[in-house]
Amino acid sequence: MIELAENRYGKSRVRLMKVTRHDHGNDLREWTVQVLLKGDFNTAHLYGDNSKILPTDTMKNTVYSIARSSQATTMEDYAKELANFLLGRNPQVESASIRVEGVLWKRLTIEGKPHPSAFMRGSGELQTTTVERAQGGAFHILSGLENLVLLKTASSGFAGFIKDSLTTLKETDDRLFGTAVSAEWRYTSSDLDFDTIRTTLRETMLRTFANHDSKSVQQTLYAMAQAALEEVSEIDDIQITMPNKHCLLVDLSRFGQDNPNEIFVPTDEPHGFIEARVRRTN
Repeated sequence: MIELAENRYGKSRVRLMKVTRHDHGNDLREWTVQVLLKGDFNTAHLYGDNSKILPTDTMKNTVYSIARSSQATTMEDYAKELANFLLGRNPQVESASIRVEGVLWKRLTIEGKPHPSAFMRGSGELQTTTVERAQGGAFHILSGLENLVLLKTASSGFAGFIKDSLTTLKETDDRLFGTAVSAEWRYTSSDLDFDTIRTTLRETMLRTFANHDSKSVQQTLYAMAQAALEEVSEIDDIQITMPNKHCLLVDLSRFGQDNPNEIFVPTDEPHGFIEARVRRTN
């Protein structure tokens, strides 16, 4: 016997830029939206009957239409509106999952003053959220960030590790520590000041990374997660991924020069990969 176990479909990589115009200046948001629907779509798969299929092109148009009418200032609240709209119009849909990725645009400062309508693209960091709701159910919101590139030039070492016949790595108490943080956290409620919480959580992780006397990436990762949970009561767990972006010390002795931990080769591959999920206990 063969059966259709599960399926979903939707529209991905819908690019959206929204300018909110005020008398005092403009706000700018750039989001990339993905819509995925689960539901009663068996007839489409089994018989080619599309009578229960909402075209993905319609989903794309819905992304823009809801953005135009929405008063939401956070990606989480916008995603909630989009999910509600799609579920309300499509009873054949069991659940909707909306993922939004946001890039950073920073307002230009000109002659010491914020410019009302000129912006500069920030780093490659992404702000993310995935909002899911089933028909008649509650929202489940996972938010996070990706590719938050950090580096510290002091207060980082790595020693006391296993050494065997294949180990060439030397112990150190003074190394460069580079990483690209990805984090995802679960909110305890769907009705929150998401931007304020995100800012607080992000700044807490940054402060911990900067000030932590790191004995390993693992130790610093845990310290960042612990600080986030202690500072932000509105989340109940957080998962952090921190690849170890190596900076290799250059041997200058063949040129008759010393290298007192100043000249390095930054390299992305291969790199260490460290990940952990930290949660509150009952």
